[in-house]
Amino acid sequence: MTIPTDPETGEFKRAPNRFTARITADGADGWPAEAGRYRLVVSRACPWASRALIVRRLMGLEEALSVAIADPIQDERSWRFTLDPGGRDPVLGIEFLGEAYRAADPDYDGGISVPAIVDIPSGKLVTNDYPQITLDLDTQWGAHYRDGAPDLYPEALRDEIDEINRAVHRDVNAAVYEAGFATKQSAYDDAYRRLFARLDELSERLAGQRYLVGDTITEADIRLFTTLVRFDAVYHGHFKCNRNKLTEMPVLWAYARDLFQTPGFGDTVDFDHIKRHYYQVHEQVNPSRIVPGGPDLSGWAQPHGRADLGGRPFGDGTPPGPPPRHEVVPPQW
Repeated sequence: MTIPTDPETGEFKRAPNRFTARITADGADGWPAEAGRYRLVVSRACPWASRALIVRRLMGLEEALSVAIADPIQDERSWRFTLDPGGRDPVLGIEFLGEAYRAADPDYDGGISVPAIVDIPSGKLVTNDYPQITLDLDTQWGAHYRDGAPDLYPEALRDEIDEINRAVHRDVNAAVYEAGFATKQSAYDDAYRRLFARLDELSERLAGQRYLVGDTITEADIRLFTTLVRFDAVYHGHFKCNRNKLTEMPVLWAYARDLFQTPGFGDTVDFDHIKRHYYQVHEQVNPSRIVPGGPDLSGWAQPHGRADLGGRPFGDGTPPGPPPRHEVVPPQW
């Protein structure tokens, strides 16, 4: 895997999302939210893709929007479907996600990323715009939500959620990569400083309230969770984000456990996929490709005490039921 960094500054530069069409209730972009029409392609290793898995579970979209789980180890040809019989996705009939990208644009030669939503009839990629994908799953698929689905993006709180999301993206979600992929000390130092300053600020915010915005789970919590759940397993050591482990930050550790133990969160997390992807794919960071044995994961099941802060995880809604049998993650510990 080639990591794009600026040769002068040593800063990691993430490429912008190339395919940004939206799937909406009214189909204004030409892509209406229709049950059975699309396939969500994810890797359980990827934090951006994990957001979409969580939202899909919470909103009860499993029957309306099928999912393809890619092998956590991609090669130069892109994310691959080697977990499926014959090495092909059984619905799309392709071996590599890159095939859907090129079906949408035969001249495309950029990166192949997840999450990606593919139009099943044409085999064409619709979108890889991960920030918008979850917002649209939150708001545009209403005809297909389960009974009791929560409101993850309440209209009255959207400005505050958006503000938190911008800060968390810049200084947490993206900063861990900017620290880990930096090739000059100054680039690393800047990302490291921003990361832990923001985590300290979030700790203060969450010391007195159960969730980031309001008294229910929102899109903001999902976006922070997918970085926190990977922190000790990969970011602390592999990406040199090592001022503290998550388990050494009491408020954030309890907050992350609270979410992990909430239906729809921990039941989408696969630590085996996470560790194998980061340590075996990022050869520039880990040339030996050795996957470490730790950390001990059993702490994720320990009591968190966060319910004492009040809050209603699903608002006026209800928890999702168990995941479909074919999507159950193997026991983690």
